[in-house]
Amino acid sequence: MPGVKTNEVPGTRAVLRHYRMSATKARQVLDLVRGKEVDRAGDILASTPREGARVVAKVLASAVANARNNDLLDPDDLYVSACYADEGTTIKRWRPRARGRATRIRKRTCHITVIVSRLPDDRLEHRRARQAVQTTAVRSRRVAASRRGRGAATEESVPATKDETPSAAEDDVEPVDDVDAAAGDETAEESTAGDEATESADDAEEVEAPEAEVAEDESAPADAEEKD
Repeated sequence: MPGVKTNEVPGTRAVLRHYRMSATKARQVLDLVRGKEVDRAGDILASTPREGARVVAKVLASAVANARNNDLLDPDDLYVSACYADEGTTIKRWRPRARGRATRIRKRTCHITVIVSRLPDDRLEHRRARQAVQTTAVRSRRVAASRRGRGAATEESVPATKDETPSAAEDDVEPVDDVDAAAGDETAEESTAGDEATESADDAEEVEAPEAEVAEDESAPADAEEKD
């Protein structure tokens, strides 16, 4: 028993008839989106630089609109279940050639059909699980980024505390300088006292020296009298 024909696939469809393009060119674009989800198919068509991609994208948007408005389906749950291009009317023109002959010009047309259907339940569950994983990953990255930002802010505030620590160390060192200064003062006082003692001894010697001279002067006249 033959399977379901392409034009008998259940779903919501949109048809573009008598478009001035060959069916071969349209089929090359339709092969890119067959079986893809609607969002993915739209992205593929938007990034395909061909005239047929622009036309197929419009037909796909029309099929999604029909499914949303006529069949009350969620556009996020749709996928391209079938798409095909049939040959349309061929317009014939003639071009004169040499020696009184003429050449036929065939202007091809095609009928483009896109059918969208609701995704099976298993595919919907897989898609929702994948979206949940992606959402969780994005949230975890966001939380990690915020934590890194907080850590950077904390590290910026730490050097200020470290800068304050040397001042405390300097405060602790100040008493040592005071001790050294006090020791220096005591040494200066001792040297000053020693200088004063030396000066007093010199003064005493100077005082004794005149007395000795006076005594010598007194003894000189006495010696002179004895000689007389």
